[in-house]
Amino acid sequence: MYFKFAFSKFMDILELLILIRVLLSYIPSIRNNNIVRLIYQLTEPILTPVRELLFRIGLNRGMIDFSPIFAFLLLGVIRTIVLSIF
Repeated sequence: MYFKFAFSKFMDILELLILIRVLLSYIPSIRNNNIVRLIYQLTEPILTPVRELLFRIGLNRGMIDFSPIFAFLLLGVIRTIVLSIF
């Protein structure tokens, strides 16, 4: 029971960090902030593989980065699978 709660909260935090990163991308002047750099460092290991996969299949070649949307979907699938197992 504790694992489900902790895992669910961990996934919530990851999703929140990705959302914050998306919002921060509209404010380029604060990228030198330490907190912003930390958010980028925490979310980049999730977004980079998704971004590369989307590029390979031809969905992420334009100006808009769709990797956060697909990362949300992927995290949702992972959450559902892990919580159904435990």
